[in-house]
Amino acid sequence: MDKHLMKSADEASEKIIEWGEEHKLETCFERAEKLKPCPIGETGACCKVCHMGPCRLVGKNAEETARGVCGATLPTVAARNLVRMIAAGTAAHSDHARDMAFTMLAAATGEAKDFQITDVRKLYRVAGILGIEFEGRPVNDVAKDVALKFIEDFGRQKGELYYLKRAPKKTQERWKKWGVAPRGIDREVCEAMHRTSVGVDHDPDHLLTHGLRTALADGWGGCMIATDITDILFGTPRPVKAEASFGIFKEDEVNLVVHGHEPSLAEMIVDVASEPEMIAYAKSKGAKGINLGGMCCTANEVLMRHGIPTAGGFTNQELGIMTGLVDAMTVDVQCIMPAIAEISKKFHTKIITTSEKAKIPGAMHIGYDEHRAREIAREIVKLACDNYQNRKTE
Repeated sequence: MDKHLMKSADEASEKIIEWGEEHKLETCFERAEKLKPCPIGETGACCKVCHMGPCRLVGKNAEETARGVCGATLPTVAARNLVRMIAAGTAAHSDHARDMAFTMLAAATGEAKDFQITDVRKLYRVAGILGIEFEGRPVNDVAKDVALKFIEDFGRQKGELYYLKRAPKKTQERWKKWGVAPRGIDREVCEAMHRTSVGVDHDPDHLLTHGLRTALADGWGGCMIATDITDILFGTPRPVKAEASFGIFKEDEVNLVVHGHEPSLAEMIVDVASEPEMIAYAKSKGAKGINLGGMCCTANEVLMRHGIPTAGGFTNQELGIMTGLVDAMTVDVQCIMPAIAEISKKFHTKIITTSEKAKIPGAMHIGYDEHRAREIAREIVKLACDNYQNRKTE
């Protein structure tokens, strides 16, 4: 094979891509070849923040001469566009963290009975960082206080995020010197959208400074909060050995893939799939058992905690369906290609959206609620088992 014509560095992926081309099945690899970069974005910038545009800032010496209708320069437009992307990424990661904080709060108060504090040692370490007393107190009381403290980081209007104190002193001093220490996560995202709107902040360096503050709200806020809560609820990961790629799918078992970013449903599916009742249900449908696999970021969550094998990352999601072995794939938020609903029509795979924030035309929806986590997980596993009988064997 001519390596210059290969579309994937993974041999298994390449074989499926070639098979798909022979059967005229389009994937992200073909779409990437067909689509040409936007000529405006490739050589300059486009501003779409007001009704007077879109304004195209392109051409020779565009950085010095190009202007939008309002007079915005190319550096200003480029900075605004970048800051808006930072705000979107911070919103995505931090909204995930917010959901995790509310899940931990519900677990601590007994409202989400299917979840409990798994890593008490990690909970106490985090409580110590947040200045919460934990000695001699009930675990759930400590967890409740930790969750509430994290939730404060989203709506705080003044001060600083709690976790900034974890950074080295010199780093904290540098952040204060440049005025980039984040206050509240939501405030920084909101201000980023305001400052990048028409007629507000026009200084590229000043815009990018707030971009740094918003990015820090993501890294030292949303990302770190989500990571610690996940460890507290489901256990801090340790090195494990597991399989990877499309060979994880089994021809004589129900293959269910968890795909996306939210770990709480995936954790419950892992738990439910090993229940004797669920295994018996799979066998009643002609399968020998239930085989779980991960895709993308959720794959890493269940792999590092349970050794659940992964079918790969972002560009493998269509290819996994094209194996013809995936009976169901659950998806939630972030990194989900809407194309999987379309490609699934050519196979028997059921695509199940589970987040109220994200639906896909052509997919079925089973809304996830942490208060009924086990019940919903069982519904999904049963659906995958039911669909095993529709798998094409030719």
